[in-house]
Amino acid sequence: MGVLLIVVGGLVQAAIPWFAPSGLTVLPLPISLQVPALLLTALICGHRAAMLAAVAYLSIGLFQLPVFQGGGGLAYVLDERFGYLAGFVPAAWMCGRLSRQSDMDDPLVLSLTAMVGVVIIQVCGALNLILGSLFGRWAQSLPSLLVTYSLTPLLPQVLLCCAVGVLAVPLRRLLLLER
Repeated sequence: MGVLLIVVGGLVQAAIPWFAPSGLTVLPLPISLQVPALLLTALICGHRAAMLAAVAYLSIGLFQLPVFQGGGGLAYVLDERFGYLAGFVPAAWMCGRLSRQSDMDDPLVLSLTAMVGVVIIQVCGALNLILGSLFGRWAQSLPSLLVTYSLTPLLPQVLLCCAVGVLAVPLRRLLLLER
């Protein structure tokens, strides 16, 4: 179920309702819902299921179907964005481990746990960009790549972490998860 959630999340562009002078409108965000889907899987299902979902998602994208934002296939390993996808595995593990601690029924605590996952994904992606720049792999400059792939999606991802934390509380209760 986690893999399906991440695949579908990758196909849906994130958006938030916005009150404009002309009325209620939808403001598109510059990210898809695959990171929040991964973090929601980790918060609900724990570290093992979330990590397996992340590994399965990466395997499907690298060897089977073009489910990543920029396609798929083994050549995607050499793409600037791959470091962020590789960060899914440690982020899923850490968020899932943290979500199994006691007193994790608070939406704020779950939101902060999801934010830890975003930080892990961002660090893995930035390390990939830095290493690629050191070896002359990327055509763009490192600052340009960091703005495009780290800074631009950061605020929307943090906002969606809040939504994930709020959504995780009733889903955890609905599924009667043991702590």
